[in-house]
Amino acid sequence: MYSQSQSISGSLKTVVTHPAHPTINPESKHRFAAKVLALTGILQTTLETNELMALFAQELSHFIDFDGLSYHFEELSIAIDLGEQAAHSCHYQLIVSGEQLGELRLYRMHRFDESELEMVENLLAALLYPLRNTLLYHRAVQTSMLDPLTGVKNRSTLDSSLRREMELSRRQGTTLSVILIDIDHFKLVNDRCGHLYGDQALRAVAQCIEGTIRESDMLFRYGGEEFLILLSGTGTNGAGLLAERLRKRVAELTPHPEKKMHLTVSLGVTSLRPEESGEALFERVDGALYRAKQAGRNQVSLEP
Repeated sequence: MYSQSQSISGSLKTVVTHPAHPTINPESKHRFAAKVLALTGILQTTLETNELMALFAQELSHFIDFDGLSYHFEELSIAIDLGEQAAHSCHYQLIVSGEQLGELRLYRMHRFDESELEMVENLLAALLYPLRNTLLYHRAVQTSMLDPLTGVKNRSTLDSSLRREMELSRRQGTTLSVILIDIDHFKLVNDRCGHLYGDQALRAVAQCIEGTIRESDMLFRYGGEEFLILLSGTGTNGAGLLAERLRKRVAELTPHPEKKMHLTVSLGVTSLRPEESGEALFERVDGALYRAKQAGRNQVSLEP
C-alpha cells in the first residue's frame, strides 16, 4: 500500500495497494484498466531505477499535469528528482506485500483534486511490481560489487573505477592519488588469535578507514589483508597526511580487547603521472608499500 498527503503540510491517509476503481462507468473502467495494464508492460522493459522513474513520469503526464517527480529509497541510497519542485505535492509511501519500496512525491503549482489523486493511486498500482524488480536488481548489482566480509568495494570493481577516475583526472586537469594499505603481520594475527579474530580485525580496519576518508574517496579490499584508496583531487602530500592519520587510528584499534593484540598497518602513497597507465601507477604504489614494510612496518612511504 501507499500513503498520500495533499500539499506539503497536508494530512496523511492510507490507500491499499489495489484500491477500488474510480467512480467511472463500466466502459470507461475497462478502458482505464487496459491503460494500467499497458503501463505495467511499458514499465517492465527496464531494470534501471532511473529509467523506470523517467518512463513512469512520461506516461503519467498523459493522465495528469505535474511539474516534478521525486523518488527516494534510503536503504539503497537512491534519490531521483525529475522536473521541478513546486508549492503543492502529493506524497506516497510505496509498499507491496509488506515490503517498503521507498517514497514518491509529485509536485505542481496548484493543488491536486480528488479525481486526480484517485487517478494517480490507480496508476501507482502499475508501478509497484516493476519497481520491486528494479530494486531487487539494484541490490544484486550492489552486492556483487562489495566484499562480503568487510562491506567495502571489492577488487572486481577497481579496474572500472580506476579507468573512470583517471579519465576524469586528465580531462579536468586534477590530481589523483592512491594509498595502498597492508595490515602488518596479519598471518601472525590469524595464527595466534584464530581466523575469527582475523575476520574481526579486517572489518575493524575497513570501518576505521571508511570513517576517516571523505565521501568522495573510494575504498576497496585489494586482496587478503590489503586495502586500496582512490583519492580524486588530492596530491601526494595530501594523501600522505591522510595515510599518516590512518596509520595512527588503526594503531588505536582494539578489535577484541581480550586478545591483547594491537594492529598496525604499513601504507604506500603515490599520485598519477601524466600519460601513466593504471598498471604503472599500481606498480609504483606497491613499491612504496614494500619500502614501508622493509623499513620496519607501521609507517608511511611516499613515492613522488
